[in-house]
Amino acid sequence: MGVKSSIEWTESTWNPVTGCTKISDGCAHCYAERMARRLKAMGQKNYVDGFKVTLHQHVLDLPLTWKKPQSIFVNSMSDLFHKDIPKSFICQVFDVMERAHWHIFQVLTKRAERLLELASLLNWPGNVWMGVTVEDVSCLKRIDYLRHISAAVRFLSLEPLLGPLPDIDLSRIDWVIVGGESGPGARPMNKKWVLDIHEQCRKANVPFFFKQWGGVNKKNAGRLLNGKVYCEMPEQADFTF
Repeated sequence: MGVKSSIEWTESTWNPVTGCTKISDGCAHCYAERMARRLKAMGQKNYVDGFKVTLHQHVLDLPLTWKKPQSIFVNSMSDLFHKDIPKSFICQVFDVMERAHWHIFQVLTKRAERLLELASLLNWPGNVWMGVTVEDVSCLKRIDYLRHISAAVRFLSLEPLLGPLPDIDLSRIDWVIVGGESGPGARPMNKKWVLDIHEQCRKANVPFFFKQWGGVNKKNAGRLLNGKVYCEMPEQADFTF
């Protein structure tokens, strides 16, 4: 079994890279940065440099040792398409994902421009899902870059949702995740924004996954939207969450 995750839309995490730098408003209260500081203080070897971008060659082959098929979120503690990660290392990560064909790998980036720039150099096996984070209208361009990627599943993580996203072009998008910001200093999410996105997904026939309301205590806030839990998944998904 992989490193079990509490993230609602996946089962495990795999971090061949840790560390990142802020790129847009959604990064302001980065949960990964907080966690990296905590892990460094605890003496965790992979976090001796805190949240500095660090490659971990020694964990590259880990998914090949996990025999139980599972969904794996790649680099929950980083961004695979960060400028400081060499093309050669990204290619190695994709090679492992292709070889570990019994898993589903979920890759998420805010650096959609670099993703598109490198996409033609990468193999896109059917078990690799590619997503972009879009937190407000200033980031909508990321969806246009994602549309050109040859991934089996292209998805959006609208989290932390910081503003309304009217009239999203959902063509060639296979899945939408929505969530509010959690933890210290969490910025509130308006219910109208969520309902509008849900309606857009319904009209476009795109699966909708509502992750959380967020807030300082996300467990108390829960994940019910109008009394219902939304855990819709892309059609090819074999996993139940």
